[in-house]
Amino acid sequence: MKKLFAAASFAFLALGALAGGNAQADEMPSAAPFFALDMSTADDKPLALGSLRGKPLIVNFWARWCGPCRKEIPDLAAMHAKYQGKGLVIVGVAVEDAGNRDSVRDFAKAYEMNYLLLIGGVQKSVELMQATGNPKSGLPYTLVIDRNGKVVAKKLGAMSLADMEAAIKQIL
Repeated sequence: MKKLFAAASFAFLALGALAGGNAQADEMPSAAPFFALDMSTADDKPLALGSLRGKPLIVNFWARWCGPCRKEIPDLAAMHAKYQGKGLVIVGVAVEDAGNRDSVRDFAKAYEMNYLLLIGGVQKSVELMQATGNPKSGLPYTLVIDRNGKVVAKKLGAMSLADMEAAIKQIL
């Protein structure tokens, strides 16, 4: 009986892991704060995030100094290359101030970040993370948003390649 309970407990935790511990969809945060903002691209072009509505999105908050962020970036780039033809948009939100734009661009080039990069500013990025289910503003933090604009999964901490594949399958 103990083995059965342990197996059931492990399965429940595994199912909730991708959702950051929230296994029920109704506990997912709203994507509305994301779509309501404007941010600048790494190339200093304004982008209304509402223009991304209707697309399957992986939104990843990261910073250059974040070790786990550096670890997952190559996998995000690989997922972008693999699924962009199916409509997937990967958005990297750099938790950096605009004054660090050149450093962010250099970092992105060195890490071959081939997906959409935004610079939200530290304050705006932190507020957005908090509004979308990350009250402590830990990094990395990832939201998985379907074509209907609904957050279907969230993850605080680095995502494994298997986590990314599973998340992408939910929204394509």
